[in-house]
Amino acid sequence: MADVTPVFERQSAPRGQFWKMTRLCCIWAGSIDAAFFVLFLLLGSPILAWINIISIAMYATAIWALKARRNRLAVALIWIEVTVHAALGSLLIGWDSGFHYFLLMFIPALFAGMRTTRHAWYGVLGLWAFYVALDLLMRFVEPLQPISPAALLWVHLFNLSVVFLMFSYLSVFYVGTVTRADRHLRRMAATDALTGLYNRRYVINLLERSQAEGAEFGTTALLLLDVDHFKAINDQHGHEAGDLVLQAVSRAIKACVREQDTVARWGGEEFLAVLPGSDLESARTIAERVRQAVEQAGTGLACPLSVSIGISTHQAGEPLNNSIARADEALYRGKSAGRNRVELATN
Repeated sequence: MADVTPVFERQSAPRGQFWKMTRLCCIWAGSIDAAFFVLFLLLGSPILAWINIISIAMYATAIWALKARRNRLAVALIWIEVTVHAALGSLLIGWDSGFHYFLLMFIPALFAGMRTTRHAWYGVLGLWAFYVALDLLMRFVEPLQPISPAALLWVHLFNLSVVFLMFSYLSVFYVGTVTRADRHLRRMAATDALTGLYNRRYVINLLERSQAEGAEFGTTALLLLDVDHFKAINDQHGHEAGDLVLQAVSRAIKACVREQDTVARWGGEEFLAVLPGSDLESARTIAERVRQAVEQAGTGLACPLSVSIGISTHQAGEPLNNSIARADEALYRGKSAGRNRVELATN
C-alpha cells in the first residue's frame, strides 16, 4: 500500500468526530475502572483495585488533554493505560480474565486515527507483537494474585461484554461517519456550492431518468432565467457583489416555486426551474411571481436587479435539448425586448 494514502478522506469534520468519540470512550473506560475498583476490593485483590484508581486518573487527564487539543498526550496516556492494565490484569489474575481483549479495540482506532495507512499498519504490527508476547508469557507464568474460578469467570464475562459493547459502538460510529461522508459527497456532486441550488448535471440526469423510466412529463414546464446586466454588475461592483446577486436571485426563485418543483443553477448567471404539472399559463404566473420577487430582492448594491425568463413545455417523446432550446429562444426574445420580462416559447 502507498504510504501516503489516507485511510479515508479525513476532512476536519470526520476527524473532529473521531476525537469526540475518543473522549466518550475515555469517559466510559473511567467509569468501568471505577466499577473494577469496587469489584477487586471485594474479591480481595487490592493491587488491581488501586491500579484502577491510577487508570481513572489517566483517563481524566486524557479527557483534559483532548479538550485542550493536546491529542498526542491523550493518545499516549490511553495507550499506556490500556497496554499496562491488560498486562498487569493478565499477570495478576490470569489470561482467562480477558483483560487482553481491550487491546483489540486499538485496531479500528489505529486505522481511523492515523494519517497514513503505513503508520496504521506499523501500529497494528506493534500491537500484534505485544499481544502475542503477552499470550506466550502467560503460558509459562502462573497468576501472581489468583482469584476463585467463579470470580475469574465473572471478570472474564464482564470484560468480554464491555469489549462487545464498545466494539458495537465503534462500528456504529464508523458506519455513521462513512454514511454521512457519502451523503455529503452526493450532495456536493448534485448542488452548486455558491447558491445551494441543484447543478446542471443533476437536473439533466433527473429529467433523463424520468423520461427513461417512462414517467409522464405531461405539461411539465421549464423556466430558463438569466440575470439582466450581470456582466456590468461584476465589472462595476466586483465578483463578490456578483456572488451576492446570484445568491439573492436563487433565494427569490426558491421562495416562489412549489415544493414539487426543482430549481438549478444552469450556468453562470442562468437558472432553470422545472415545474411538473404546469402548462404555459400556470408557469407564466409562477414566472411573474419570480420576476417581481427578484426586483424586490435586497442585495445592498446601488443598482437595480432583474431577470428575464423564457418558458417552454416539454413535449412527450422529444429530446430534452429541444424543450430547453425553446425556453432559451424565448429568454433571448425577452432580452431583446428590453429585459425584466417573461416570454413564452412558441411550441
